[in-house]
Amino acid sequence: MSYETLAVFARTWGLFYLIILFVAVLFYALRPGAKKQFDDAAQIPLRED
Repeated sequence: MSYETLAVFARTWGLFYLIILFVAVLFYALRPGAKKQFDDAAQIPLRED
């Protein structure tokens, strides 16, 4: 396996991997059940102990 073959493979499948990862993170962050969890996490710095 030459360097060029490995580089093309890494660029192609790396791009697909990052696209899938981006879509998964978007799905996780924008799902309807996440609002309460993220609102609670946003209030952590404002709480007084």
